[in-house]
Amino acid sequence: MKVLFNLGLGALALAALTSWTAGAMAAEPETSAVPPTIAIIIDDMGHNLHEGERLANLDQPLTLAFLPYRRHTDVLARLAHSRNKEIMLHAPMANTRNFSLGPGGLTSDMDEQNLTSTLRRALQSIPYVQGVNNHMGSLLTQKLKPMDWVMQELYRYPVYFVDSRTIASSIAGNVAAAYQIPTLTRDVFLDHEQTEEFIDRQFKELIRQAKENGSAVGIGHPHTVTVDYLEKHLPELDEQGIAIATVSGLWAIRNNNQRMFAEGEKQTIRPAFAKKH
Repeated sequence: MKVLFNLGLGALALAALTSWTAGAMAAEPETSAVPPTIAIIIDDMGHNLHEGERLANLDQPLTLAFLPYRRHTDVLARLAHSRNKEIMLHAPMANTRNFSLGPGGLTSDMDEQNLTSTLRRALQSIPYVQGVNNHMGSLLTQKLKPMDWVMQELYRYPVYFVDSRTIASSIAGNVAAAYQIPTLTRDVFLDHEQTEEFIDRQFKELIRQAKENGSAVGIGHPHTVTVDYLEKHLPELDEQGIAIATVSGLWAIRNNNQRMFAEGEKQTIRPAFAKKH
C-alpha cells in the first residue's frame, strides 16, 4: 500500500516560507515520482469511544482532530498516537447559526487575552498535538481581528493549521499563511450526509481532485457509516494508484519535502496540568 507516514515532520525553517502569499496556498505540482495523494482528517474526535478506537486502529495514516476536554479525548489521542496517527486540536469557533461550541470555544465577543488563553489551554489539553483546524467557525473565520489573534498564538508553537473552510469566505488560511504557519485547506467534506452512497460519491471526488491536482484533503467524522466505509475502501487505494498521507506528510509533498519547523525555534506545547493515573 502506498502509505506516506508523517513526511516532513521535524524542522522547517520559517524563512523558507517568507515568499508565501494567499495565492501561493494552492498545491504546487508534485513530481511524477509521487502518486496522487490524499490526506483524510477525522473531526469531532473525543465523544465516541468505540468509533474512535476503530479509527485509531486502521492501518492507514489518518489525521484525527480532537475536540478539547471531551470525555474520551485524552485516551483516544494517546491510543491514536501509538498507532501512528497524527493528532490535531479541533478548535471550536463561533458559527453563524449560534450552535453551542462546548468547552474551549472561541467566540467573537472575546478580547485578545481571553481568546488566546482559551486557545492555549485547549492546545495543552491534547496529547501529541501537531496541528489545528476549526470546528464550525463560519462566523469567526471571516473576522480578521480574532483570526489574527489565533494565528499570533499558533505562531509560537510547532503546529500547522488547516482551514476546514466551513464557509467560502473564510480568511483563516490566508491569515495563517501571512504568519508563515504551515497551512492547508480542506478540499472535500466526505459525510455531510450520513449515507454510504453520499460518502462514496464524495470519496470518489476526493480521489478525482487528487489525480487532477496531485493531492487533496478530505474531512470526515466518526460516524459509524463513515468508519465502515473507510475500513472497507482505504485498503483499495493501492490498486487505484492513490497514496494516503498525514496532513504533515501532504504538506511536505507540496513543499519539496521540506521540514516544517527548525528544532528549538518554537515553544513546546506542554500540558497545563499533569494527568493523574
